[in-house]
Amino acid sequence: MSFLVIGECVADIVRDADGTERIHPGGSPANVAYGLARLGRDVTLLTQLADDPTGRLIADHLKGAGVRVETGGVPARTPSAIVGLDAHGGATYTFDIAWTLEAGELPAARPGHVHIGSVAAVTAPGAATVLAEAERLRDRATVSYDPNVRPALMGEHSAAVARVERCVALSDLVKASDEDLAWLYPGESAESVAARWLRLGPALVLVTRGAAGSLALTARETVTAVAPPVAVVDTVGAGDSFMSAVLDALAGRGRDALGGLGADELAELLRRAGAAAAVTVSRAGALPPDRSELDAAGGESALRSGRAS
Repeated sequence: MSFLVIGECVADIVRDADGTERIHPGGSPANVAYGLARLGRDVTLLTQLADDPTGRLIADHLKGAGVRVETGGVPARTPSAIVGLDAHGGATYTFDIAWTLEAGELPAARPGHVHIGSVAAVTAPGAATVLAEAERLRDRATVSYDPNVRPALMGEHSAAVARVERCVALSDLVKASDEDLAWLYPGESAESVAARWLRLGPALVLVTRGAAGSLALTARETVTAVAPPVAVVDTVGAGDSFMSAVLDALAGRGRDALGGLGADELAELLRRAGAAAAVTVSRAGALPPDRSELDAAGGESALRSGRAS
């Protein structure tokens, strides 16, 4: 099964609490593509990269893991984000991003799954291309979405919510953090928002809660999981590693099968994805585990071997 990820690459300029500065390849969709490749999946990323030092750094990083990189238009400079880390490894972001994606040259074989998200799915003019490609491919591919909300880039609140909900309605699987939901729907519980999103169309909604664990909802099941204990270096890319592990575990499941996942399967999915996130936060930057690291951290996946049913 092949994956197509559509979205931005970002050079993360990470500033530690002591003032030390490091540059890491980033961008939520790019991180998801990288995580899938690290798990041995066949993945193409449709994105934008400038021919500048950070653009070349990111391209080499992605290709080194096995990601095929296709570009739709060349921006004046590669997008960047200044990532400030507090004493506990928590991250805040300041962005310099323009998104003008055009349809790129994709592999001849149509993907079995399309993932969209973050800045790319809601930022004009490139967001129109993201949605058009996902809509064009979804007759034969499942679609996932992660809003990965960046308030500084979202614009007026009600319009931002409408854009996010359009992406939710297009998707079969949606993953969001509790912080995403708190910004989009102030004062509402994660469970109530997830239930609302299910009514828009997805078969499965997942919510990550950092150290508090995660939540999975289908029309039939509600399952929660605790987060594994870990010494946090930084939280950059944790949600993207969670997403990659989810897509890996569910590879080949059609949209009808997603809605039919049982409680044991959902618990195993959350456990496996939580283990991937724990590996990522235990080291600097958005460096997700490869399959051997994930198996060591979370045990062999019962979902992949078909035992959780």
